Amino acid sequence: MNITQIESNLQNLIKSFSRETFIYEFLLAYGLPKASITRLQKGNLNLSKKDGQISWKKKLLFQEEYTADLHVTISEMVKSIKHDQRFVIVTDYKLFLAADTKTGEKLDIELQELPKHFDFFLPWAGMEKAQHRNENPADVKAAERMAKLFDEIKKDNPVKSEAESHALNVFLTRLLFCFFAEDTHIFLDGQFTNAISSHTAADGSDLNTYLEKLFDILDTAGKNRTNLPAYLDAFPYVNGGLFRHRHAVPLFSRKSRQLTIDAGELNWKDINPDIFGSMFQGVIDPEKRGSLGAHYTSVPNIMKVIEPLFLDELKEEFEKAKGNPKKLQELLARLGKIKIFDPACGSGNFLIIAYKELRRLEMEIIRHLQELQKIASGFNSKSEQLSFIPKAQLSLAASFQVELFSRIQLSQFFGIEIDDFAHEIAQLSLWLAEHQMNLEFRREFGKSSPTLPLKEAGKIVCGNACRLVWEDVCPKKEADEIYILGNPPYLGSSMQNKEQKDDLRVVFSKFKNYKNLDYIACWIKKGSDYIKGFTSEFAFVSTNSICQGEQVALLWPYVFENDQQIGFAHTSFNWSNSAKSKANVIVIIVGVSNIGVNKKKKLFTNGINRTINNISPYLVEGANITVNRRGIPISRIPKMLRGESPADGGNLVLSENEKDELIQSNPNAKKYIRRYIGAKEFIRGETRWCLWFDESDWDTASAIPQIKQRFEKVSKFRKESTTSSTKILADKPFMFKQSQHKEEDMLVVPRNSSIRRKYIPCGFLSKGIIISDNAQAVYNAESYLFGVISSNIHTIWVRATAGRLKLDFRYSSALSYHTFPFPPISDQRKQEITQCVFRILEERERHSEKTLAQLYDPDKMPAGLREAHRQNDLAIERCYRSRPFESDEERLEYLFKLYEKMIEEEKVKNSLFEKEKKGRKVNN
Repeated sequence: MNITQIESNLQNLIKSFSRETFIYEFLLAYGLPKASITRLQKGNLNLSKKDGQISWKKKLLFQEEYTADLHVTISEMVKSIKHDQRFVIVTDYKLFLAADTKTGEKLDIELQELPKHFDFFLPWAGMEKAQHRNENPADVKAAERMAKLFDEIKKDNPVKSEAESHALNVFLTRLLFCFFAEDTHIFLDGQFTNAISSHTAADGSDLNTYLEKLFDILDTAGKNRTNLPAYLDAFPYVNGGLFRHRHAVPLFSRKSRQLTIDAGELNWKDINPDIFGSMFQGVIDPEKRGSLGAHYTSVPNIMKVIEPLFLDELKEEFEKAKGNPKKLQELLARLGKIKIFDPACGSGNFLIIAYKELRRLEMEIIRHLQELQKIASGFNSKSEQLSFIPKAQLSLAASFQVELFSRIQLSQFFGIEIDDFAHEIAQLSLWLAEHQMNLEFRREFGKSSPTLPLKEAGKIVCGNACRLVWEDVCPKKEADEIYILGNPPYLGSSMQNKEQKDDLRVVFSKFKNYKNLDYIACWIKKGSDYIKGFTSEFAFVSTNSICQGEQVALLWPYVFENDQQIGFAHTSFNWSNSAKSKANVIVIIVGVSNIGVNKKKKLFTNGINRTINNISPYLVEGANITVNRRGIPISRIPKMLRGESPADGGNLVLSENEKDELIQSNPNAKKYIRRYIGAKEFIRGETRWCLWFDESDWDTASAIPQIKQRFEKVSKFRKESTTSSTKILADKPFMFKQSQHKEEDMLVVPRNSSIRRKYIPCGFLSKGIIISDNAQAVYNAESYLFGVISSNIHTIWVRATAGRLKLDFRYSSALSYHTFPFPPISDQRKQEITQCVFRILEERERHSEKTLAQLYDPDKMPAGLREAHRQNDLAIERCYRSRPFESDEERLEYLFKLYEKMIEEEKVKNSLFEKEKKGRKVNN
């Protein structure tokens, strides 16, 4: 049951409303078993004996209510849950109230509005609505204040060298620590900001020397301090290397001093240390940041990685262990052994949030153990919350002492970061995160480990993750449970510098084809090698291109050959954050585990979580197959040929002016000039021409001086080429390279088309026109094929299988057309599609003054053309099945299943052919 179908079911339910059957029809709308609902209706599955109430174990507690306050009723019912019912519903058939007992969410609406809130009950259909935390407003405010301060400091302190840039970065690190320390009891409350206000000049002239002296003091142990004024000696010894090295502090103005005080007056105890990544991004050199692929990661986005990777499963274990002291102690011990490893950790965002979430879970477990002890000791014998615990477990609870310390240490956290300053920030942030959690622990349990002097902050190595041996950074031991995660650099092949291309070559040294892979493929490959045969999983944020087009076949078979699977994934979504210069990109998240890991596979799409049997490398439900290039179509459609590549240095192709000048000076040249159409000419209506010759035209054409000059330039260009196939043609400068042209009418498809378009704009052209290598053609094509190629379902297939050129499709006959699964159809069906094609062409003709780019702009597409395409879509989809598809996800899943079936049938057919061939040889 998909969400579109559910929404439609609820709309029909409200239209044909009946009180007697409402709740049963409501359950059926989500695809719950009809037989079970029939039993519920008859009463033998209903656990409640109360009139107007239905109780279905783990599913529903429902009450019709007409006299009491509905809000009071539902509150009492939620408290009275006995059979783990997921949803509680109360209605008088005007108002409709519901509570989700798992998430704590509530619904309070008029019954008529129910279809608008269909997603509330999606768990009945096996889909969880993803829960993600919002940004902390204090974090955003801190990032903005710090960015403003550093803009001002940089204005007065122009950076002229790497050393000066590094000094400024170190200053940032120290300033952040001091702000945080004075609000979290590392320093005295307000000690740092008050000292600046009280002991430095208002014009900022002496602030730099004051801070240099203070930083020295923070690195000096008490026994080594002499002759200090009391207000400086009051600062504690920090250690940990944070203030060890001497760096010049920047000069301050009146404004920058005041901005420093303003920043210090924020309440830093409420600020997540992971926001330091945002501040770091606000001051680091933009060019350097881009080359490193750094994208600051917000907390809600980090949770999309760590929750399905390990946190959700740990929380489920906690729920199962509640009331059982032995299992709770085992879970605490497990938390103390988990290792978290980010091999592209930047300023440590993922490590910090993972650390804090594990500490918070640990505190929940300890809190529950304390409650068990209270019950066992008779201090809280009336507790309804834990009254279900067996006496044997309570007896066990009374026999042990809850140890009030954290089992989770920073030494369980590992990272690799190529940028030295980010690596320093990561260590600082982990220290501060530990201190924050120690404070929370002390508030809850009355004791915690001391923060100062600072200790080792995990193993954060400064280096190139593509060259380092990951096992050296995060060693694997038999009892370890390791989770690898992060947001590595993406960088498509055209964006990689020489060092990154070399990284790719080193990592994929045993691969035949790897040069078209994105840079992040290095992390996928190394992650797969690391977890192979070990209790470990990994999950990375990535651009969606590694799960589209040719990269799928280049990368994912290796992962599957390592006996691994995609355990969870988030399909494409916008990756944004609270940094000053936001990194807005479209990304996916892919989690990989070894086959045999006992976890449900979860696919997140538009915030909806579906549990499915298998996630394919294209991030749809389906088998682990990859779409490989094909020279001939898998379906019964004609072959598509690529257009002509001149390989001429621009000398066989003419602009409009060049064409006119050539004809004006030599009218005989006209017979050698043809229209030359590629993607731009076809879609945008631009005009180009080319010189086109038969071999027999060589002598005659060479007699025209301008053409002869062009031949000479073509020949020179080809001789100087480093490509052998181009060099060979140097003696035939009149020929295009690898020509497949036919003197026939053709159906043309541009190779580049905007990803925004719902339809790929193809079209018919008359014979005699030359198609450039930026387009493709099916010669002498039947009209119905236009309908197939320009259909929505074909575009959906192209989105999944084609490569990308910036924000355009890179339409490939080998990857997207020849692989397209299209069923055999009757002549009658072809005629039906052909009529749709004629209507599309008629609608285009109504707007002949517009280019195809204008006609197919999704925001400006004429209504008549849009309707013509809609009718064509319906006709094409009836070729697959009579029942309409409900969503693009369903369409794509169907296509991949059909593709898989066609591949298997082709294998069987080829196998039979080979057997027949061998049989004929034996008989001969």
